[in-house]
Amino acid sequence: MTRYRKIRAIISGGGTGGHIFPALSIAAKLKELNPETEILFVGAAGRMEMERVPAAGYEIVGLPVAGLQRKLTLSNLALPFKVIKSVSMAKKVIREFRPDIAIGVGGYASAPLLWAATRLGVPTLIQEQNGFAGLTNKILGKKARKICVAYEGMERFFPADKIVLTGNPIRKEIVPATEEMKQEAFNFYGLNPEKKHIFIVGGSLGSATLNNAMKKWITDDCPGGEDIEIIWQCGRYYKPSTDAFMEERKDIRCIWHYDFIKRMDLAYAAADVVISRSGASSISELCAAHKAAIFVPSPNVTEDHQTHNAMALVRKGAGLIVKDCEAAEKLMETACALIEDQEKITLMEKNIAMLAKTDAAMEIAEEIYGIIR
Repeated sequence: MTRYRKIRAIISGGGTGGHIFPALSIAAKLKELNPETEILFVGAAGRMEMERVPAAGYEIVGLPVAGLQRKLTLSNLALPFKVIKSVSMAKKVIREFRPDIAIGVGGYASAPLLWAATRLGVPTLIQEQNGFAGLTNKILGKKARKICVAYEGMERFFPADKIVLTGNPIRKEIVPATEEMKQEAFNFYGLNPEKKHIFIVGGSLGSATLNNAMKKWITDDCPGGEDIEIIWQCGRYYKPSTDAFMEERKDIRCIWHYDFIKRMDLAYAAADVVISRSGASSISELCAAHKAAIFVPSPNVTEDHQTHNAMALVRKGAGLIVKDCEAAEKLMETACALIEDQEKITLMEKNIAMLAKTDAAMEIAEEIYGIIR
């Protein structure tokens, strides 16, 4: 008989892939440990989790909660009412589902759900992906039983006796590429195995900075890219404008652009070099895939934590960094230079592999069962 009994768990959060994919990884591990375990997701209505979670086979409830806008807008005036309604709905969901535990992964929906769970006596666990905790998690952490983190030094934000260093859970299919995987990737994306390959990904929502850097490079006739093919995730929001841009350049046969990459494992497998933002989940996947990467940290995040994330790898020779404000001029030049330096790529792959932590989902599952027991 398995030591992992059937449990009922609510997982809340979302908004971006950086929250959603760790949540799905935790859910998958819990189901692996006991297939009879029941899992309910709670997300923010209208956000990407409302599509991604059902696509992965899980039920999800959407709350009307939203984030505070930086500019003074009418939507900010409605925020308190949305929060109150979301907490009320969260309490109803908890009473009906009767979870053994509530797990928060960050994002708008985690706040009302975990607050309601605490009020109703349901134990909570927080999974914090970044090295700088947001205000919501810092508040929720005071009542959480455990806080699973990916970086050291998180005592600045949470009670030290609650912190467990687990790393970030990643999709189980993200592994170092075998020759068979590489060949499958070339076939899947229609790539030439004789060429070098760059995978450029601006996160689940896309990145204007990375897209603009690509467009400038293409407009300049792709200098240094004679023997390079590119997989480019531009993001759903930017797909129409990217389509129009590429439609005027039908003669370019070395660039494949997509709104969203569904087979990230194959995109990583095909790539010699990856260009990426430096969100915590992206970094964790690149470590697991053993990929040489160039990071362009987003400047629009709390405490500039993406720069801190990237520099942790740069200092170990496991990545390169290009500032957001310099990306248009320097990014593709840096990438084309790196892709021709196989010795440097090999060293970066070796260094980033040493930072991989691929058992995070299991460690978090153990903490969940420890709380329930």
